[in-house]
Amino acid sequence: MKFGENLRNLRKAKKLSQEELAEKMKVSRQSVSKWETGEAYPEMNNLLELCKVFHCRINDLVNNTLLDLNSLDEDIRMNVVKLKKEQQNKVKALSRALALIAKIGRILCILCIPIVAASMVTLAFITSKLEIKNNEIVFNENEILSIVEMDNKIALNIKDSTLIELTKDSDIARLKLFLEHYSKIEILGYVETGLAFLILFLIVVSIMLKSLENLFHNIYQGDTPFTLENVGYIKKMAYLMIFVTVLPTLIGVLFELVLKIDLDVGFELFSLVEILFLFSIAYIFQYGYEIQLDSKGKMYGETI
Repeated sequence: MKFGENLRNLRKAKKLSQEELAEKMKVSRQSVSKWETGEAYPEMNNLLELCKVFHCRINDLVNNTLLDLNSLDEDIRMNVVKLKKEQQNKVKALSRALALIAKIGRILCILCIPIVAASMVTLAFITSKLEIKNNEIVFNENEILSIVEMDNKIALNIKDSTLIELTKDSDIARLKLFLEHYSKIEILGYVETGLAFLILFLIVVSIMLKSLENLFHNIYQGDTPFTLENVGYIKKMAYLMIFVTVLPTLIGVLFELVLKIDLDVGFELFSLVEILFLFSIAYIFQYGYEIQLDSKGKMYGETI
């Protein structure tokens, strides 16, 4: 940082215009402007006068860094960088990493949407071929592919050969129950509805991750994290978190009522804690924004 930049930052910290500083210095506004742009350099008497105006030392004006914060008045001290270079690098690296992770997560969610959409088409074909024969789930009339329950295991058979053998799971029992009590059109309708809600879930999560990405991108690039824009991102994530937490529970309860089957749907208390945590962070950021309105405190900048 050169003299002109130091002078401009100190003047702005004192909330002085070029005209007001020129009046205090008893020089023209053009002189102050030339000092700040580097077109001219003040004489020694003017340098000493600048030190009186800003309650600083000459070194604070001419050096690349502010050497002695205690020599500055309170207003200016609140405006200079609060973090040392090592701390700045850590905060910036963490912010950049978190923004990248959020971006990757958002991209994965977006990529999953067409996969789920394709599954909706595939399942329509599979469901139309499923039926129960001899207490086995058969894929088609020729019984080429079947799901067979044996003791405590489930086998996926192709003709007479076992392709996959899995530990017995209640989902197969539910599938058999669906095939026995509901038409294929009804089953397909329920499955397609569930997958449609899954797509909606992925869309909302991708929007939430976009807000998280923007938040940490702003923290990485900005002078301070405490901005109204960042407060908005955190609150938006909290509202979307409510949606993605409540939606699966509501859909599960709805399916239980319609199908009259226990789907083991529940609401985890920890999800509520996560939401409250996000709202708390939002209010902390908002409070930070309000208390720095006058001081315009910064987090990044030259080392101190």
